[in-house]
Amino acid sequence: MPSDKNTFSLQNKVTLIRGGAGYFNVLLELINNATESIHIQTYIYDEDETGRQVAEALRQAVQRKVEVHLMADGYASKKISGEFVAELKAAGIRFRFFESLFRSSDFYFGRRMHHKVTVVDTKYALVGGINISNRYNDMPDAPAWLDFALYAEGEVAKELCVLCWKSWNGYPMNMGLTPCEQKELRFDFPPEERSAVRMRRNDWVRRKNQISSTYVEILRSSKKEVTILCSYFLPSGFIRRQMIDAVKRGVKIQVITAGVSDVKVAKSAERWLYDWLLRNKIELYEYQENVLHGKMAVCDSEWMTIGSYNINNISAYASIELNLDVHNPYFVSNTRNVLQQIIEKDCMPISMEEHLRTKNIFKQFGRWLSYGFIRTVFHLFTFYFKHRA
Repeated sequence: MPSDKNTFSLQNKVTLIRGGAGYFNVLLELINNATESIHIQTYIYDEDETGRQVAEALRQAVQRKVEVHLMADGYASKKISGEFVAELKAAGIRFRFFESLFRSSDFYFGRRMHHKVTVVDTKYALVGGINISNRYNDMPDAPAWLDFALYAEGEVAKELCVLCWKSWNGYPMNMGLTPCEQKELRFDFPPEERSAVRMRRNDWVRRKNQISSTYVEILRSSKKEVTILCSYFLPSGFIRRQMIDAVKRGVKIQVITAGVSDVKVAKSAERWLYDWLLRNKIELYEYQENVLHGKMAVCDSEWMTIGSYNINNISAYASIELNLDVHNPYFVSNTRNVLQQIIEKDCMPISMEEHLRTKNIFKQFGRWLSYGFIRTVFHLFTFYFKHRA
């Protein structure tokens, strides 16, 4: 279990939400039932059917006198048209791009707001890896990419609301109490429904590396099993050492990676690491049904983390990331079972024999080049942000 239980709030009720129509049904229901406030902060907001459906729900919320704040990352959501932004603002939706450092129509350089969070009425929240775009929704001609989110009611929703206000206002020194903190809220869920939850962030500009620390803690504290689902799995040397140490203690580590990736160079670089993973007795599975975009890890069926954080140096050092850690053996055990079903039904196990059969000198050379390219890009990002922080 996590070593610092004091950092968890106790009055929370959580539900695991799978991406696709299930996620957007929950999101729209939250928006439609909102009575006071809505905060949405997302990496990608696309001006497609899904984006317009959410925008229409937000417009109707404004008509009910709900205060709506919508923030999208200035890099990943740059395709949003000026006309669409004007429509949002004309409807009374407070819209803003997250922009960092240098930006023009042709150039963007700076850290990116990679997290995906929705908070409604300071009581209800969604946190995960799901962006607002058709790719993450179930469309008539294409199923959603595999992703997950955590729906949470309770104290952690208030913490997330405070975070949304502060990031919306740029963390001013003289901000004082946010509207969320001014609200007197009490939560009292039945013991059998409660989960201990803590908010975790990575943002090097603000000296936050909490999610990275969670993954280290998972690997160091594990006794039996760790299952990792990760869309862009390129662990640092430090994380790899923690994985080796865990395996030497007898911990079974399972890693679910993408079989089909939306970033082909990243997938090629991942496959360069397969030799290392398999040589160190780490079980490896490739998800086959669609693009894998989820990010979570389960430890010993006791506690877990879920959110926007990928196990690579961009998430560790350059992007603003948000995860929730959950300690609740019953809930986490059920989540572990969901991952096991994905492994059994939707994944191809990658054994050393299978890996050796499918690789050749040309493929390995291409994977090595991809890995070198990705490492160079990561080093450029992480060197810049470490020295700015």
